Amino acid sequence: MIGSFQAVRPWAEVLRACMLGICLAFGMATAGRAEDDSDPLPSWNDGEVKQAVLEFVKRVTTEGSPDYVAPAARIAVFDNDGTLWPENPLPFQLIFALDEIRRLSPEHPEWQDNATIQAAIRGDAGAIARSGLEGLAEIIAVTHSGMTVEDFNARVKEWLDRARHPRFQRPFQDLGYQPMKELLNHLRAKEFKVFIVSGGGIDFMRVWTEQAYGIPPEQVIGSYAKVRYQLQDGHPKLIKEAAIELVDDKAGKPAGIHRFIGRKPILCVGNSDGDQAMLEWTTIDHSPSLGVILHHTDDEREYAYDREPKSSGKLIESLEAASQRGWVVIDMKKDWNRVFSE
Repeated sequence: MIGSFQAVRPWAEVLRACMLGICLAFGMATAGRAEDDSDPLPSWNDGEVKQAVLEFVKRVTTEGSPDYVAPAARIAVFDNDGTLWPENPLPFQLIFALDEIRRLSPEHPEWQDNATIQAAIRGDAGAIARSGLEGLAEIIAVTHSGMTVEDFNARVKEWLDRARHPRFQRPFQDLGYQPMKELLNHLRAKEFKVFIVSGGGIDFMRVWTEQAYGIPPEQVIGSYAKVRYQLQDGHPKLIKEAAIELVDDKAGKPAGIHRFIGRKPILCVGNSDGDQAMLEWTTIDHSPSLGVILHHTDDEREYAYDREPKSSGKLIESLEAASQRGWVVIDMKKDWNRVFSE
């Protein structure tokens, strides 16, 4: 069923804008190999990009350096979809939502008269695209609301246990980019506090980010809807509702950073025009700082896209602004010697 959605860009882009998305030692262990003192980024090819990233980290963490930043202010923010893991053939949260609709449909005979949901069950991409923002919001609503937070977390965990990426045939949570996991480890070793700032649903991501990247739930910022508190048979519960409170994409990203972090980052990593506002917020009139863009150029090991992605992740304006703003652009094919862990 997933294959039938591969060429659907418009509604995947809309969903990106409306998605609602242990201990540290264990997280770091599962997020990648321990840092090598001689080369903390072994999956990065030697060159200007790797050098620029390492030199920035060294400058802001070396006492006596004119660019030294105290540990409390060493904030790094990373987009998720297309930056820390793939976003093809569709954003993974959308694949989860479509799988959930198909799984739940026998329990909901009332869905038989709902054209959008029936289109999702059939894999009719054109019909879903024609339903627009309203139809996509309905898909998210029926799969992400009307349940307790605990129930939703259990559904995501169960899906992660059984689902496999249609191309790579690996669990979705095992598809974090190895070079990015090395960078996360290096930053943590240098006393950075690392946050995810993503258009994806905050509750969806918080289920697995600690295991996948070593990033705990409280350091995940994403789109979210309202929740309400109530006692159920004497037990306190939070119930997920459909009303959106924050779309953490584009201009919503700086707003989310301000609301949840309260400090400007000094390092920002993204991959699309949806990250441009966050890159600008991090770097313009703010020094020292560094913006980094991941350019997907490797259709053999992953995917190649920018102006016309088949899924989400359009990259035009941010790429054009990179040279003017001094942002570092990672060419996946050129700058990474591997994409995923073995």
